[in-house]
Amino acid sequence: MRKLLALPAIAAAITLAACVTINVYFPAAQAQEAAREFVEDVIGSGAPAPAPRDGQGEGDGQGGGAGAALQAAAIDALGAVLDAVIPSAHAQAPDITLNTPQIQQIQARMTQRFQGQLAPHFASGALGFGRDGMIVVRDAAALGLRDRAAVPALVAEDNRDRAAVYREIAVANGHPEWEPQVRETFARQWIQSARPGWWYQDASGAWKQK
Repeated sequence: MRKLLALPAIAAAITLAACVTINVYFPAAQAQEAAREFVEDVIGSGAPAPAPRDGQGEGDGQGGGAGAALQAAAIDALGAVLDAVIPSAHAQAPDITLNTPQIQQIQARMTQRFQGQLAPHFASGALGFGRDGMIVVRDAAALGLRDRAAVPALVAEDNRDRAAVYREIAVANGHPEWEPQVRETFARQWIQSARPGWWYQDASGAWKQK
């Protein structure tokens, strides 16, 4: 009977171990913070508050007495085994680094281009943030005559840098396979950091204004 009572605790511990493996695989919280700092540096002053993070779930409040004690003991025992197999899992969770010469060079180009040339066209509504982490010419009619050739060329140049930086961040952190997650993280952050009045695409591709 005691063994049966311990089974839910063992299953819960195994689930926790699986979650640790996922977190180690891609450190989403660290990536989001790194993306926020990168994006705000590119966009410039007037940074909005960072997006709230999802809270951790709470227990269901069930259990108690001998059953709860037995479950706690089972978790402790299994935890010791897991520590032997995957010691210090949280300590081994990688941080996202953006401090490489290649990434910093790309960021410097993007910052100069955005603040010096692209930002006014976000304010006018001509440009918007795509849902894929790229810039999109949303309304070419909002561009002046002299800008109708120059701005699309700037957008193409910036999008090349965006693709390059997403790839370089994944490679620099030793996980080229992270590139899709890095791109998705940055796509959310560009939209989160968009200034009031700027346009962005939602998940369905529809345009919305902040």
